[in-house]
Amino acid sequence: MWIDTHCHLDVAEFDADRDAVVARARAAGVSMMVIPAVEANAFARVRDCAHRYGYAYALGIHPLYVDRAREEDIERLRETIAGALGDPRFVAVGEIGLDNHVETPGRERQQWFFAEQLRLARRFELPVIVHVRRSADDLLKYLRRIEVRGGIAHAFNGSGDQAQRLIGRGLSLGFGGAMTYDGSLRIRRFAASLPDDSWVLETDAPDIPPQWLRGGPTLRNEPFELARIGATMARLRSRAPEELAVTNRANACRALPRLGALMS
Repeated sequence: MWIDTHCHLDVAEFDADRDAVVARARAAGVSMMVIPAVEANAFARVRDCAHRYGYAYALGIHPLYVDRAREEDIERLRETIAGALGDPRFVAVGEIGLDNHVETPGRERQQWFFAEQLRLARRFELPVIVHVRRSADDLLKYLRRIEVRGGIAHAFNGSGDQAQRLIGRGLSLGFGGAMTYDGSLRIRRFAASLPDDSWVLETDAPDIPPQWLRGGPTLRNEPFELARIGATMARLRSRAPEELAVTNRANACRALPRLGALMS
């Protein structure tokens, strides 16, 4: 059984055929997904999507969405988290983080929202799902200042030192479509060599399509691709895919304890 620890199943790209997307994923052995929110207006949508299909969800404000957020949305997030604690499908605060690849939203605004959401994660003793793009050092600075209960560093693509420091902070590193690119030598090296308990698999669907979708009729990524992504990692680690799927499940449940309770 495969677990996709990061899939935006709720977004408009899947509105026309969401049931078919889920059916294809289940046929490929992907039986669990974590659906992270990206803005306050998506909180109810990700919750409803998770309940409709029997998946899990996270609540947070993405760094690339903070320009359209209001500071009051932090209070809205606090209230929504408090109300969701009794929901076994709610597993984390996310997707939150920092993105230094873009000039806007501005870094100060990103950092304010990130810090406030880390404080909520610490207050409610929840793990986080963090977006880290060219921002690992800044992100680690805040994680040192506002300690949380681990989680996942989504789509990690940093240095070996940054990887070890994130792992040391209790975060598992997320590997997905970028790992399948022939040119992603550093990511593939990490995927092959990191300790067995330090990584999880994800698609980030509909984004980060794997290499075999490049040049095809569509670049839309889907959660059913996770099985083939997992097979790529299995080859890199010289493991059987079935064995890798078991390790991925254990790692996902360790990174997101409420997911483990949901699946027990």
